[in-house]
Amino acid sequence: MERCKGLVQYFNREGGYGFIVPFGQQDTVFVKREDFDGDLKVISEGQQVSFELALGSGRFEARHVQP
Repeated sequence: MERCKGLVQYFNREGGYGFIVPFGQQDTVFVKREDFDGDLKVISEGQQVSFELALGSGRFEARHVQP
């Protein structure tokens, strides 16, 4: 699967979910804490991340998220 890069638009630390905007796109991609790789525990708004894009339940989701 191809890796994408983008910026974190929003992340709810308590709920463990948020949204990433892939570079060159306007639509957001849903992300949840369970899809972080390695020791990554939290991401912050404005942070650049890389991820794999996967079709989840009716929407695109970020998987294997890395800083």
